[in-house]
Amino acid sequence: MASIVLKRTNQKMPLVGFGLWKVTNETCADTVFNAIKAGYRLFDGAGDYGNEKEAGEGIKRAIDASLVKREDLFITSKLWNTFHAKDHVKQLAKYQLDLWGLDYFDLFLIHFPISLAYVDPAHRFPPGWTGDDDKVHLQNSPFQETWAAMEYLVDEGLAKNIGVRRVFRYFHPGFLQLISHFSNTSGALLIDVFRYARYEPQVTQIELHPYLTQEPYLELAKTLGIAVTAYSSFGPQGWVELGMDKNATSLMQHDVVTQVAGKYGKTPAQVLLRWATQRGLAVIPKSNSPARLVENLDCVDFNLEESDIKSISSLNINLRLNNPVEIDPRLGIFA
Repeated sequence: MASIVLKRTNQKMPLVGFGLWKVTNETCADTVFNAIKAGYRLFDGAGDYGNEKEAGEGIKRAIDASLVKREDLFITSKLWNTFHAKDHVKQLAKYQLDLWGLDYFDLFLIHFPISLAYVDPAHRFPPGWTGDDDKVHLQNSPFQETWAAMEYLVDEGLAKNIGVRRVFRYFHPGFLQLISHFSNTSGALLIDVFRYARYEPQVTQIELHPYLTQEPYLELAKTLGIAVTAYSSFGPQGWVELGMDKNATSLMQHDVVTQVAGKYGKTPAQVLLRWATQRGLAVIPKSNSPARLVENLDCVDFNLEESDIKSISSLNINLRLNNPVEIDPRLGIFA
């Protein structure tokens, strides 16, 4: 299986995984089990997705059926915004591991560089973006504090690797932390983490597709030796049902993509995934279709010509589909 070797641990992270965002609770266990049967070994989850218990059930079924062993799988989860205080990071990591029925995560990410007021999991989990009053409540937890607490998860064997997701700028009520400049401050916090980290981030996960190509950030990650996982590889496709596709033309139907797909006898989805994986970027697509599960996994058995990669990259319009500022103007981490 094609994989990326993570720098500090030398652990192999599969190049193509299965994303659990928006997988329903009713179907999640079966979906995970069937994905394992199809050959998937990386599963990308999060506390915020609300389906970790069911995902864990699917994994247990697969292990009990002798389809895989735990060590064959690479399980990713994420720390939500309301648990950034140092006293809450371990609490939530263990809480989420219990949901999965696991002893450790292969990768644990900070979901957003945003600190929100604590919500007790016994009161509500996942807590979402707002309090009981439907308002966003920020909290003074510096990113350095959160990262130090993440490092203790490695010390205690609760996470093999730790990383960051959507790290551009960091907001909390008092001020904006901007330490170094890279492409107009994109990546500033990532650079800062390297200044104090005992364990450097092994993976950074970002929204990346032909409408948002993020070349400067990719170059920074390469320079720092951080693996990159791209989410929303199909662009607007995954946001239509949420009414958040920004009325953008579907990449699956874009002439450039369909022409390249026809040239290689592949589906548009396979071409979009290969556009990323051929450049060493991991991807985490999801599908409820058994046939597309297999198609997505088989996106590394062909190579695009460099001219085709450039043609697809030329579609960039810096279209960001997942932006917290649309929830609250104080959350402008991409400003």
